[in-house]
Amino acid sequence: PQELADQNSAEFRSIMSMFELTNDDFIRTTDPQHTKQVRTFISRLLESGDIYLGTFEGWYDEGQEEYHTETSARDLEYKSPISGKPLVRSSEKNYYFKLSSYQKQIEDLFASDPNVVRPESRRNEVLGRLREGLLDVPISRTNFSWGIPMPGDEEHVIYVWIDALFNYISALGLGDQTSKAYEERSKYWPASYHVIGKEILWFHSVIWPAILMALKLPLPKCIYAHSLWIREGKKMSKSLGNFIDVETIESYLSTYGLDAFRYYLVTQGPQGVTDADFVTEKFHDIYNAHLVNTVGNCTSRVTAMIEKYFDGVVPTEHQDDNRITIEGFDLLESCNKATSEWSDSMECFSLDNAVEVAMGLIRDVDLFINDTAPFKLAKDETKRGELGAILYQCLETLRIASILLTPIIPHKMNEFHKALGIHDTETPFEELIQWGGLQVGTTVTKVALFPRIDEQ
Repeated sequence: PQELADQNSAEFRSIMSMFELTNDDFIRTTDPQHTKQVRTFISRLLESGDIYLGTFEGWYDEGQEEYHTETSARDLEYKSPISGKPLVRSSEKNYYFKLSSYQKQIEDLFASDPNVVRPESRRNEVLGRLREGLLDVPISRTNFSWGIPMPGDEEHVIYVWIDALFNYISALGLGDQTSKAYEERSKYWPASYHVIGKEILWFHSVIWPAILMALKLPLPKCIYAHSLWIREGKKMSKSLGNFIDVETIESYLSTYGLDAFRYYLVTQGPQGVTDADFVTEKFHDIYNAHLVNTVGNCTSRVTAMIEKYFDGVVPTEHQDDNRITIEGFDLLESCNKATSEWSDSMECFSLDNAVEVAMGLIRDVDLFINDTAPFKLAKDETKRGELGAILYQCLETLRIASILLTPIIPHKMNEFHKALGIHDTETPFEELIQWGGLQVGTTVTKVALFPRIDEQ
């Protein structure tokens, strides 16, 4: 098993570079520091009486290594919710965690904080199951040997789902306060968000908080359970052969680029309640409509006009120390409103709305250009001050929008920043999004960020 796990782990690590994902550490639950801390935590729970030895009889999902009660097995029609294979009736002596004794504390948690599980429908799912009453959960196995041995009883190994939950805090050294990990990382607990798939919601929203309560450790502030991807209207499955596998992803990256792939995943993904459909035609349409026609076209349009009418030098929006404004438009106000809404959206993990806020600013620039027609003003020398103010305000709005889009499409936004002569990596985010960051007199060059791609 270790050899197989090593192979699979190496595969995951190898594709990190494909997505240009960076990480401070790569954590595995076979790491010695994790094993040591899990045994420490379990020992504390044994000492407090939160873990005891008992016998379980119920339905076992062999593929998932998960037990189900009679009620939950019946609801699942006695089949695995993941593989669809029949559940197996089994009886086994196990160590148990006294989940039932935390019924009231979990109920109080949900009552006191409506955002402890999001989206709301997932919270309602958990509340519905809570009403059935909590049962103690087995946390050890004796039918195999690969795992972390139970302290004081090495005939048992700790159930992998319990063991794995601890990695959130073992990675931060919370089970070994003398460790370097604790010194450097303990400040990151409690987590603002646990971002998980909806199929593992129960473990993370009920069992995990109860274990933390038993250990007298603070709880994560929110469990965010996303939905799943389907493809072309159908659930991904081996029989259909319709997985979005590494080779498929590589083909999208080579055709559209990493930023476009990231953009689609965030804006069209299963962040909410319903599963999201990965559709080739839709991907292409989103790429053209959002990235080529909106981001690409607007940035190209504005930088080209500054290059043409002001020799690429950023003009001023002021005249006699007064800001020139155009009736019916105030892009400064739009930017202030947008940055506030963007921050709120990011804070509540509404990534798609945060992107939409930034895209809204770019659409505002397009409307502003269409209404003020700077290409006509350029023909009238007496309107040069007004022309300069319009183009400054357009470019400054695009600069702020690009800061908001940088977490989603970093490469193209950095390319845009270089075209604006911006190489600042030290200024705090709160300052970067303030109006006036674009320096008058800076030289800019025309950009072409997103090439149009043939539909085939």
